[in-house]
Amino acid sequence: MCNITLRENGSAPEIKNTAYAVVFGSVMVVGLPLNAMSLWILLRRHSLKSPSAVFMVNLAMSDLLLVISLPMRVYFYATCTWPLGSMACIWITMLFRNNIRSSSIFITFISMDRLLAVVYPLRSRHLRTSSNAWRAVVLIWVFVVVMNIPESVYFSRFLENNTVTTCFEFQHDPKCPIAHFQPVLVFTLLAVNIVCTALVSWTLRRHLNESAKINNKVNVMLIFAMNLLMFTVFFLPVSLAVVLKNRRHYLTPLLCLASVNCCLDPLLYYFSFDGFWKRQEDVDSSLARE
Repeated sequence: MCNITLRENGSAPEIKNTAYAVVFGSVMVVGLPLNAMSLWILLRRHSLKSPSAVFMVNLAMSDLLLVISLPMRVYFYATCTWPLGSMACIWITMLFRNNIRSSSIFITFISMDRLLAVVYPLRSRHLRTSSNAWRAVVLIWVFVVVMNIPESVYFSRFLENNTVTTCFEFQHDPKCPIAHFQPVLVFTLLAVNIVCTALVSWTLRRHLNESAKINNKVNVMLIFAMNLLMFTVFFLPVSLAVVLKNRRHYLTPLLCLASVNCCLDPLLYYFSFDGFWKRQEDVDSSLARE
């Protein structure tokens, strides 16, 4: 737990808190320009008529929401104080937690869209429309925000019984049903991504000798490889840690690790297009020919 007593009585907690501040600060410095530039490119060069572009724009927005929550985390771990009160603490914590949930859902929808584009390019055209993508996006954000309500209530009760120096040290009781929501969500979405990866890999190998460009196939598989990396390295460990006992000493390092995902998402945008600066309609036509 981050508090003044620990900083005064021992150097190890102080070093840990400094390391947390450095990690969150580095993610903020790298993630902000990368995601701002990615969002600008997506909006400027890729029509929002494409479902993939719609999902990626919202993924970039999710990452930017994470980034804007990081300055106060840096201040908290650098000073072990929280000057803004419990309500601000709750809002900033929810922004951080929402990134894992919204990012994992958007990444899964990107995988499913690529699956339809590669495996069922003609039959899926009536499904892969911008209107359907926007409907899905609205439902995703509503779902994520609604899940904040019970968590915020539980968090406010936690802060009532603790000092403000525990702001970002909030941990669910493993017996609380709310604590199991995120692990179940991440496991389910990971399973969907694994199935999508297997089906796309099998389809591309089956058509390996056809005239489609091999670079396109490599890029497609890189998308799925990065999606699985996001889940197994950034989303899954911290989601499991929430429901485990004796998690106090490794939950914050895992949160630091999870925050790094917003710096790698721009690579997903790059590999999702056959050339980041091309229009998405050209990419979909290329995939359809495969």
